[in-house]
This record gives sequence, C-alpha cells and structure tokens, in this order.
Amino acid sequence: MTAESTAAVRPRNRKQLIVEAAGRAFTGRGYHAASMEEIAASVGITAAALYRHFPNKYALFAECAYVMVDRLVAALDEVRPGAPLSDLLAAGTRVTVAHRASGGLYRWEARYLGREDRQALRTKFGHVVERVTGAVRREHPLPQEQLRAAAALGAIGSITMHRTSIAPRRAEELLQAAASRVVATDPTVGGGRRVQLPTQPEPRTRRAEILAAAVPLFERDGFANVTNGRIAEAVGVVPSAIYRYFPGKADILAAACLQDAELFAQAVAQNLRGVAEPREAVAALAATYVGYNFERTALTSVASAEIVGLPVELRRPLVVAQREHIALWEQQLRAVRPELDSRQARVLVHAGFGVVVEAGRRLRWRDAPENRDVVAALLVGALGL
Repeated sequence: MTAESTAAVRPRNRKQLIVEAAGRAFTGRGYHAASMEEIAASVGITAAALYRHFPNKYALFAECAYVMVDRLVAALDEVRPGAPLSDLLAAGTRVTVAHRASGGLYRWEARYLGREDRQALRTKFGHVVERVTGAVRREHPLPQEQLRAAAALGAIGSITMHRTSIAPRRAEELLQAAASRVVATDPTVGGGRRVQLPTQPEPRTRRAEILAAAVPLFERDGFANVTNGRIAEAVGVVPSAIYRYFPGKADILAAACLQDAELFAQAVAQNLRGVAEPREAVAALAATYVGYNFERTALTSVASAEIVGLPVELRRPLVVAQREHIALWEQQLRAVRPELDSRQARVLVHAGFGVVVEAGRRLRWRDAPENRDVVAALLVGALGL
C-alpha cells in the first residue's frame, strides 16, 4: 500500500501513531539523525501530511518527550490516595515496560528541549516523584525519601534505555522488585568504599587538546550547535587544522568517548584487583561506576544523548566496550544471585544504572564522598544485594 492510499484512510488515531513512530525513531537514532521523512514513511503517510500535525521536528520531539511523563502521571493518578507503595510502583512499571521502545525521551530533556518545555517536563516528573515520595515516607521512613523515590523511578525507567530481550511480565516483576528495594534502602548505611579513578591525562598533543576542548562545548551548548570552528577557536588554531586530526565532528565525539571508555576500563580493573568475593566485586563495581559518573559528568551527559546518533562505524567500538562492561557486571551479579539468568541480570544492571542517573540528577551531580556513597548504596540495593 502506498503512502498516498494509506493517507486516504485517515485513521482516527493518526496523531498518536505519528508520536509513537517518532518516539521509536528518536530513541533508536537520536534527535538529529531521525528525519521527518522517515517518521512519515514509517506511519505510511507523506511528509506533507506529517507537517499538518506538527509544524517542525522540534514540536514533534517535544510531544514525544511529554508522552511518557504524561502516561506516568495518568497511571499514578488512577491509584487511589493512600494505596500501598507497591501499587504505585506497579502502575509506573507497567507504563515503562509497555512503551519501552519509544519512552526514553523524557530523560533527554536537558539536552534538546527549550527552557519552557524543560521546566514543564520537570514539573510533571516532579509530580510523579512527589506521589511516590508520599508513599515512601509512610512505609519506609528513612533518610532521603525524595531521593529514594526518584532513584526508584530511575530503575523503572531504565527499561527504555537498552534493548535486552525479555518478556514484558518478567521485566515488570524484576523492575518493580528493584524499585521496591531501592526505596527500602537506607542510603546512609554501607558506604565509605573508596575507589581510584585514573586522572584525565594532560592534553600534550594537538589531537588531545581538541578532545579536551570539544567535550565541554558539546555538554554546554549541545552537539548539534557546536561547529568545528568553535572547537578550533577554543584550541587556538584555525578551523582547517581540525581536519588534520579528525574527518568530522562526530569523529571527535566518538574519539572522546572511546578514550574515556578505556580510562574507565582501567579504573575497573584496578579496583577489582585482589577482590575475590563476588559480593565485594559488585560493591567495587558500583563504587567505581558511581565515581566515574560524578567525576565525568560532562562526557557521560553528552554520550548518553548523542552516541545513538553517531554513524554505525563510529558507534560500534563504543557499543562493544559497553557490552564488555555489562558482561562483567552480569558475571559478578550472577555469582551472588545464581537464580538470575543472563537476561534478568542484565536488566537489573541497567536498572542500577538508571538509579545512578536519577539520583545523580537529584543531587545535581555535586561530587562529594557522601553523595557518591548514597548513590552507590541505592545502586547496590536495586541489584538485590
């Protein structure tokens, strides 16, 4: 069936179909790589028909970004006041699992949305956090109720950020259990593990100077808004000099991410050296991962939103590095919890990463030993240790 013939049918839920298709495209390819033409084609309409619903790509992205939060708000509002915390977590988990393919965009709001949309989205998500916080306060009156609530929602939302294949019902069970453990974790207990992270190398070559100058610009202004000319200006060279070292801007981002992945792998190996007991190994992994995210916030922020839009050949080594890291977590976690199969362990590891994202944001990534300890405790709690 052609786009034109499909368009003639005009389904009543066309706008909803467009938003779902756009959410999948933005999640899978990134905001800048996804085009209005491909989104229109996936719905079976022309680009002109798509523009009748949304005047530009930003308007469509903003709509997609709101969808998941609006669904969470609606789902939690349907739960009666005073209901058990488990009812709220179950309602939220059903939403994220059902819409995992297109629902991760609300976590990118600081990267792409304008100020008003960003504030509106934060207000909506704040409503969700406050609803969960109220139940947490009733059932688990421990320190940092709001932080624990946000971290639990991070665990629930993590399913939208990876592609591990798992049955929806099983995913719901795992994520709800992880979120329940997070809210029941006393974040002031069990911290204090200190890990070593390699110092960022001093840029001693022109190539290293370009990488060091580019990342803060990408983080502050957005990857798409930074030109090679601005990077050259920050380094103190003419724009043409950039091309002696990198074919394009995407190559700069990929190189910066790969360099950091190598440094992180060194940190993991160093902090696991001499650790034989699996439970201690997981604790060391957690402390290293949390410390890395607090110390390298600029690059992790850029990478989480932009890597998906890189060309396949540039993205591939980064994906390989990430998979190797996940495999290490999976191995150690299953050694502690042998009842988990490989997929279940990976889902839980990603849930732990989601905890770090939301708890770190709630703490505004203020790097202090006590903040690292709190977030590491919540991560370990999500894993069921």
